[in-house]
Amino acid sequence: MARKVTIDHPRDFEPGPHSLFGVKRKIIMTAKEILEEIKPLSSESYKRVIFNHGIKEPCFGVKVGDLQKIVKRIKRDYQLALDLYDTGIYDAMYLAGLIADDARMTRKDLEHWVAQAYCRPLCGSTVAWVAAGSAHGWELGLKWIDSRRPLVAVAGWATLGSLVSIKEDTQLDLAALKRLLQQVQQSIHQAPDAVRYQMNSFVIAVGSYVQPLTGDAIQTAEQIGPVMADLGNNSCQVPFAPEYIRKAQKRGSIGKKRKSAKC
Repeated sequence: MARKVTIDHPRDFEPGPHSLFGVKRKIIMTAKEILEEIKPLSSESYKRVIFNHGIKEPCFGVKVGDLQKIVKRIKRDYQLALDLYDTGIYDAMYLAGLIADDARMTRKDLEHWVAQAYCRPLCGSTVAWVAAGSAHGWELGLKWIDSRRPLVAVAGWATLGSLVSIKEDTQLDLAALKRLLQQVQQSIHQAPDAVRYQMNSFVIAVGSYVQPLTGDAIQTAEQIGPVMADLGNNSCQVPFAPEYIRKAQKRGSIGKKRKSAKC
């Protein structure tokens, strides 16, 4: 049974004797009610675009910008995120990742999410972002990259790439990351297309966010050379990693961490 979640809403104020602005009350919403709210926001043109990235029905076709408005109200909610993800509706699954309380996500939760993630956006973004923010990201990332299921491997490399973007270098196992760079160099051209793309992104992430390993990442990327991957009927291209990292160097952004992997 879906649990109800309380959210603050700017219009929900009632006059009160102990507050200049009034006493705030709460609106109670369930996952079902949120689905009813976002369904009218669907866009058929946007839906056609995202279907070229492996997304399938059920899907409303709600733009990320519209989902972000709901995130601003809800902020974080562990159980609601689980309820939304379990609907199987793509828009709700994506929203679940944005509002998930990463710190409360269990290993079982994350294993369930990656098992249900059927497309690259869910594996490479939703699952990876939440896993990276959890206490289990490093462990699960290392496990998932060895999966025979390409999308699980995508989630693994994306999780590790997200981790290095938000964790301070002192919290990272630099020796292990160097070994992972070597693993990418040795196996990237034999990997499935989606995994190949994510491995290349991992090299870029290490080079861009882990200053002590920038040189190693550039050397690895140069040894790898250009990476080709068929990502379907869309405009996605595989960045040339050495060039991408060097551009970050020129901007002076090497080693600057992100507050959150989510966007």
